[in-house]
Amino acid sequence: MTQKKRILVVATGGTIACKRSEAGLKPVITSNELLSFVPDTARFCQADAVQVLNIDSTNIQPAHWLLMARTIEDRYGDYDGFVICHGTDTMAYTAAALSYLIQGSQKPIVITGAQKPIDLEITDAKTNLSDSLLFASCERAHGVNIVFDGKVIAGTRGKKERTKSYNAFSSINFPYIAAIRDGRIFFYLDDKEQTAGPVRFYRQLNDRVALLKLIPSMDGGVLDYMADHYDAVIIESFGVGGIPTRETGDFHDSIRRWVESGKTVVMATQVTNEGSNMSVYEIGKTIKKEFGLLEAYDMTLEAAVTKLMWILAQTRDPEEVRRLLYTTVNRDMLFPWEGGEGR
Repeated sequence: MTQKKRILVVATGGTIACKRSEAGLKPVITSNELLSFVPDTARFCQADAVQVLNIDSTNIQPAHWLLMARTIEDRYGDYDGFVICHGTDTMAYTAAALSYLIQGSQKPIVITGAQKPIDLEITDAKTNLSDSLLFASCERAHGVNIVFDGKVIAGTRGKKERTKSYNAFSSINFPYIAAIRDGRIFFYLDDKEQTAGPVRFYRQLNDRVALLKLIPSMDGGVLDYMADHYDAVIIESFGVGGIPTRETGDFHDSIRRWVESGKTVVMATQVTNEGSNMSVYEIGKTIKKEFGLLEAYDMTLEAAVTKLMWILAQTRDPEEVRRLLYTTVNRDMLFPWEGGEGR
């Protein structure tokens, strides 16, 4: 008889652990209580639970990601897989952050949650937790992934696209890793043998990373204000990417000051699918070439933000920042577009 896998459930709060109060849903259900709702999983795994947080995921901070990564690192030798129960609102950020903090893991690290609390009669929580424990017990599973609504999504590719529906998460610009139906896992991408190597844990993040979402009429002076408070900025532009040009040249001058001060500017797109490519239009190509701007290309915003936090905790050297950004980690970038021109 096949030996049951040992799985550690790491509870952090979120809707899956909520109960109703006069002020609204509040996470109060403990890690061991969560396991009590999925007794059938004892057929294929031996699950233990640990409570590291019990918060609404709106309150998640980089320090919490470091706590989760350290929790797994401290117990990595004791378990065959890990399941993190998490709120859905910032789950994609956490999955991406853990993809950079824990690299090369041959053991599965699953992030899951729910749109409705687990103690309700009608809820997606029991299925999501059961599926996550099943995937974490699978020999072919590895690395950091989201498991939600029967889908397995690479940790750097998930995005919450629906606020209420059970199928809340999509895989952006990358195929689903697997599907889970009726207690069976169907792999679309099975590359564990090609990703062999020692697991690497990182223990630092630089949280001085900002996001600027462009809107028509925005003044470039906002970048000057942000430069006093942040080490890097991701600019979400329109379409495939560009910077507004005006007679004052304000965005141009502000970006020049960022680059000359040794700070990092990464261009991204507000469009969810297909990514950026500033070399298509003059309005993007000219400024990219002048300042050597970095691009997120097909990365999700969540991956771009957390990858910069990981990178800037290691180096501030512009060339090393460029190299690391364009090095694929956990499937976060289809093409390492070093200095990229065109698709």
